[in-house]
Amino acid sequence: MLGYYNRSVILTYIGLISAIVGCRCAMVYDTLAALICLLICGVCDMFDGTIARATKRSEEEKVFGIQIDSLCDLVSFGVLPSMLLLSVSISIPAVAIASLFSLAAVIRLAFFNVHEQIRQQTSSEDKSGSRGLPVTFSAWLIPTVFLLQPLSFKWFPLVLMIAMLLIAIAFVADFHLKKPRKKWLLYVVGCLWLIALAMGLYLQWLL
Repeated sequence: MLGYYNRSVILTYIGLISAIVGCRCAMVYDTLAALICLLICGVCDMFDGTIARATKRSEEEKVFGIQIDSLCDLVSFGVLPSMLLLSVSISIPAVAIASLFSLAAVIRLAFFNVHEQIRQQTSSEDKSGSRGLPVTFSAWLIPTVFLLQPLSFKWFPLVLMIAMLLIAIAFVADFHLKKPRKKWLLYVVGCLWLIALAMGLYLQWLL
């Protein structure tokens, strides 16, 4: 059977499955379930790299892992957020912005796939941060925007479109996003943000 199925890619595959379920939920206007699926994708992405680095892999398995991670990220953080936007509005501007969002995500992922190959050949790596906004940030930013829905009422589709357009621009913009010196701090902030988002979305659903 083609492919690799060791523990280094299990979370990546789980994230992809969650994204597909989320797309289906968005199609039937189950926004809360779709957002929860997006958050699950974010959690899987937070820890799949750590598991991969702790797994003994051949060079071929490492390259496969990089490619499969990017392909799954496109569905999780490029397509699912677009489906969420289209579940809120199917106007021409919404379709245009959803398309631009997915396009920006795929351009960014393809660019950094090429960059990763060059890095491996030259053994050079910038660990101080990233260029532009990583697509995985949509797992935290999109649900945050949805928390504003009760405040914006009928204007929420416009608010979401503007937010997603700005995020799409940030995907491909060439600026330096600095990482915290202590990597564990990033995990703590991510987990706290996740808990706050989950609680906020649940309370919003109850009301």
